[in-house]
Amino acid sequence: MAKKTSKAPARRRKAPSRSPTSGARPKLLSGGNPQIAKADGDEAVAAYLTAMPGWKRDVGERLDALVCRHVPGVRKAVRWNSPFWGIEGRGWFMSLHCLTRYVKVAFFAGTSLDPLPPEESKNPGTRYVHLFEGEPLDERRLASWIRQAAALPGSDCF
Repeated sequence: MAKKTSKAPARRRKAPSRSPTSGARPKLLSGGNPQIAKADGDEAVAAYLTAMPGWKRDVGERLDALVCRHVPGVRKAVRWNSPFWGIEGRGWFMSLHCLTRYVKVAFFAGTSLDPLPPEESKNPGTRYVHLFEGEPLDERRLASWIRQAAALPGSDCF
């Protein structure tokens, strides 16, 4: 007599959206950083944000909403598996990147912001803020940095 096997239904996880350029689901790189092809526009950044894992997605979406609210006409793109925000003709002022324990937000003219974002960089002028799971997002402070950064000349090397 053949032995009966009972299989429990597999749990389904919500799949990340498809990449705007290839149509494939983004691969998560180390730290949960989505691998999104270089592309310009809202669609590319939305694909990145949707593919961010767990709590990091909420942080990314809230940051994007802050930028859109405080910087009319913002330009968006994905470069080096990170979303970038900038002003046409002035360059990029901010990006973010998923790491294992936090989301790293880069302000490319960060040394000109008041108060200074807390984390130093090897790149001249750049400062970071690290956003950790479970810590409240200081939207007022972030909005101030976003407005200040958008008003300064940004990085055009991307």
